[in-house]
Amino acid sequence: MSFNRDIQLDPNRVSTRSGGGRGVAIGGGSILTVIAVVLISQLTGVDLSGLVGAQQAPAGQSTSSTIDTSMCTDGQAANDYTQCRMIATAESLDAVWEGQLPAQGGPGYRRPDFVLWDGSQVSSACGTASSSVGPFYCSGDESVYLDMTFFSDMERTLGAKDTPLGQEYIVAHEFGHHIQHLTGAMAAADRSGTGANSDSVRLELQADCYAGMWVHYASTTPDPETGQPFLARPTAEEITGAINAAEAVGDDHIQERHAGRVNADSWTHGSSEQRVRWFTTGMEQGSLQACDTFAVPAGQL
Repeated sequence: MSFNRDIQLDPNRVSTRSGGGRGVAIGGGSILTVIAVVLISQLTGVDLSGLVGAQQAPAGQSTSSTIDTSMCTDGQAANDYTQCRMIATAESLDAVWEGQLPAQGGPGYRRPDFVLWDGSQVSSACGTASSSVGPFYCSGDESVYLDMTFFSDMERTLGAKDTPLGQEYIVAHEFGHHIQHLTGAMAAADRSGTGANSDSVRLELQADCYAGMWVHYASTTPDPETGQPFLARPTAEEITGAINAAEAVGDDHIQERHAGRVNADSWTHGSSEQRVRWFTTGMEQGSLQACDTFAVPAGQL
């Protein structure tokens, strides 16, 4: 989706960090555990409190970043630069959810922190994560974390084309986890289980649906500074790019691509078909109620 050129952006909407040192330590895990965490976390990482060892950043880790957001002041910059697109997407998500969450019977919206980082690892309230984990949301500090090297690796790793709306879908999905935190859905879910009907899958599909809700409202929700909509209405080609990203992060696609076989009992995110269907449901209906994956009977998810 293209941002309207004249909308005004606040470069301070995001934080930037740089991390060095060794990669993430997965508590008590073998190399197979590490690989599994990487595969299921690519693009749509969940709250990592149960997966990532709660370590502090190594002594002497740099906090300065090479990510320059100084030019991120308007919509044209968002169309030209990835880091500015992240800021504009976050501000659009804030505006959509500030209106829609309470209007549809949810709690008041509280903006999550959004951390763009570069380097080999980053520290959060959920622990220290390596760049291979991909974007994730941590409820402990109500923050979305996104490694800026991720998009350049996305197509090579998962076969998902690196398109603007595909990038924005990823951010919207992580903000969807924040909505689940605010509504209590994340705390109520049993995230220890796996399988096609597990709470873990239901959480991920609901976050996909919430990402679709953002697309539904983004082209009509105005920038508070200028009164202009943040985004132009998406084209069919742009929507295809987002759907391509949703397909690429299906558990069946990831398992087939990296292991050569599919095991639905180990799913934590849902199949490609499910992810596309729930994203499309949110995009077409724009309703929190329509996104209630926990109300769907087993076998019909």
